[in-house]
Amino acid sequence: MAEATPASSTVLFPELAPEPEAPRPLTPEQADKLPHIHRLLLAYYDRPAARELWDPLTQLIYSLLASRTKTPVSHQVMRDLERRFTAGPGHWESVRDATTTELEHAIAIVTFPEQKAPHLKATLMGITARYGSLTLDFLAKYRTDKIRDWLEQFPGVGPNTSAAVVNFSTLRRRALVVDANHLRVIQRLCVVPRADAATTEHRLMRLVPETWDAAMLDEHHSLIKLHAQTLCTFTEPKCQGCPLLKLCPTGQRNTGELPLATPSEAVL
Repeated sequence: MAEATPASSTVLFPELAPEPEAPRPLTPEQADKLPHIHRLLLAYYDRPAARELWDPLTQLIYSLLASRTKTPVSHQVMRDLERRFTAGPGHWESVRDATTTELEHAIAIVTFPEQKAPHLKATLMGITARYGSLTLDFLAKYRTDKIRDWLEQFPGVGPNTSAAVVNFSTLRRRALVVDANHLRVIQRLCVVPRADAATTEHRLMRLVPETWDAAMLDEHHSLIKLHAQTLCTFTEPKCQGCPLLKLCPTGQRNTGELPLATPSEAVL
């Protein structure tokens, strides 16, 4: 059977607009901000294990289910879905065709299954309706920002999920996944002004060296996430002995090396 082609691809992916004017060059200090953090974390934790790259559809399903859920649980749910519904990895039509109730029971161990089950079903049905079959392999032909915009039209798919799909999958594009762990570390370090995850990713990408490819951005995120889960935890961060303490105003205040900001000094 011939592969389906998206009849409306010209609408989904219009001609490229003129590139915006280039931003001002970074200062040497700004340019070394993220590389310095990366070097310190790499020396402390060593290099993370290489990621197993999935096809973009499998990565999308994983990312939809993994939000606010521990990694081992997320991987277990993927295995459960494959055993219960599919003929093997990459064959997700049976998941799409299952009822919302069946999906909710199948993913019950993740956080918020009552929200994620209808989002997952609606997204898989939406991809099929827009492309003609359940695959995202065709996205490899398009520009990264257009891929992300297209993905974010589906229920439950925000900037964090779209970044994961383009960076962690076989698409292997430049993007920085700013999940809750990553955002917490960056905000405590005061690397960029405090903002939501999407704005923070945009600001951080301005600081990312041009030499960092998709794999390097993946490694950087993995180190930040590991640090957030190990030392820079949500409650009771272990600031004493942290490899980033000398760079971290929050950690320095927690350890008494910097005074707490007065109301007039606090940044709103």
